[in-house]
Amino acid sequence: MKIETIDHIGIRVADLDRAMAFYRLFGFEVVHRADNDPVAVVKNAEDVELNLVFNSNDDNGGDNILMDIPTKYPGFTHVAFRVNSVLETVQTLRDNDIEITQGPVKFGRDGHVSVFVRDPDRNTLEFRGREEDLSAIGGVQKYENEN
Repeated sequence: MKIETIDHIGIRVADLDRAMAFYRLFGFEVVHRADNDPVAVVKNAEDVELNLVFNSNDDNGGDNILMDIPTKYPGFTHVAFRVNSVLETVQTLRDNDIEITQGPVKFGRDGHVSVFVRDPDRNTLEFRGREEDLSAIGGVQKYENEN
C-alpha cells in the first residue's frame, strides 16, 4: 500500500453557518452537503478539501479537549495548511480580526514559518509558508527559534 496524498480533512464544528463565515475567508466554499449525515464538503480554488462535520456538542465551556484542558487525550491536534506568503496570511488574519494564538514562529531549520489560529470552535489551524521578510508586520513576534 502506498499513501499518495491527503484526500481531505474532517473538522467537527457546532454551527455550519458560523464555521463557513470563518473558512470562507480562506477561500473555502461548500460544494456538497450530505443528505443523511451532518457533513458539508468544502473546497478552495486549489482543490483542498475539508469535511465540516456540524454535530459538535460543547460541554467543555468552549475549550478544545485536545488542546485546552490539562488532561491530554489522543487525537489530531491541528491541521497545517501550506500558504504562499506568511506576510499575506498575517495581513488577512488582521484584516478579519482573527487572533493569532502563536507566531509567526520558526521551528527548526527548514526555512518555514508558521502562524497559528483557532476557528470559531477552537480547532487549531496552522498556516505555514517559506521564510520571508516579516518586518512589515510589526507588533507580531517575529521568530522563536526551537532549541
